[in-house]
Amino acid sequence: MTELPEKLLKLPIWNGPVTGEPLKGGLSNEAYVASDGENKYVVRFCSDIPVHHVMRDHEAMVSKAVFQAGLAPELMLYQPGVMVFRYIESTTLTAADIKPDMSRLVQLIKRFHTDVARKVRGPARIFWVFHVLRDYADTLRAGNSRFADKLSQYLKIADQLEAVQVPLPIIFSHNDLLPANFIDDGKRLLIIDFEYAGFSTPMFDLAGLASNAGFDPSQDEELLAMYFGRKPDADLIRSHAAMKCASLLREAMWSMVSEIHLDAPGIDYAEYSDETMQLFEKELATFQAKYGKLKS
Repeated sequence: MTELPEKLLKLPIWNGPVTGEPLKGGLSNEAYVASDGENKYVVRFCSDIPVHHVMRDHEAMVSKAVFQAGLAPELMLYQPGVMVFRYIESTTLTAADIKPDMSRLVQLIKRFHTDVARKVRGPARIFWVFHVLRDYADTLRAGNSRFADKLSQYLKIADQLEAVQVPLPIIFSHNDLLPANFIDDGKRLLIIDFEYAGFSTPMFDLAGLASNAGFDPSQDEELLAMYFGRKPDADLIRSHAAMKCASLLREAMWSMVSEIHLDAPGIDYAEYSDETMQLFEKELATFQAKYGKLKS
C-alpha cells in the first residue's frame, strides 16, 4: 500500500480512511489518485510558477469555467497549493490517438474556444506565444542558461514566425494541447490542465495539437479545414506552419527555464530540452524547405 503524504491526508474533503497512489506523467506538479471509500479524486499539489506565468487562482477559475461548460472534470476543492478534482474513469490519449480522432477533437476544441469564454469571470489573462518566448529569453539570460548564446538566434526566428501570422478572431484557448491533456471516458472527450489558458487566437491551439501529434502538411490542412469550415488558403497554411515551429520552440524554452527553476521528482528537464529542441529544429527545417530560409 502506498504511503500518502500527511498534507494529502489532512485535506478537508475526506469522509473516511484514505487510500491512493501517485499519478505519474506531469512535468511540474505532484499528483495522486486517492479515495475515501465513497469518492475518488485527483489531488494535485501545485504552487504558482511566475517564470512560467502560472498563477493557480487563475487556473482554478478556468477549471470551474470549463466544468460549467461541460468539458472537464469538476474542481472539488481549491486551496493555496492544492487542487482536488473529481476522478473520472477514463483513458488518457496518446499522440497515436490524435489523428484517428481528429474530428471529435476539433469539435471539442471549438467548443472550448467559444463556450469557456462565456463562463470565465474576474481577471483573465492573454496568451501570446511570442511574448512568452521573449520573456523566457530574459529569464534564461538571467539564469545563465546553457543555451544563452543561442537566445538571440531563437528570438530572431520567433520574430519572423510572428510576422507571418494572419489576423484571426480572439477566442479563449487552452495553450497546452499535449495529447495527455485529453481524456476519453468512453462516451465523451474531456480536456484537463489549464495552467496556460487565456484569450488568444485559435492558431496556437491548432498548431500545438498538430505539432504534438506529429502531423504532416496534408493532415495540417485537414485540421484547418475542419476547424474553419473551409479549404485553407495559402496564407492560413503558412501561418499554421509557422505557429507549429513557435509551439515547439515554446516547449523547448519552457524546459530550458524549468532546468533552472523547477525540480519535479523523476523529471530530467535537460533531456527534455534536448528532445524538444530537436523536434523544433526538424519542424523549422520543414518550414524553411517550403517557404525559404528565415533571414538571420
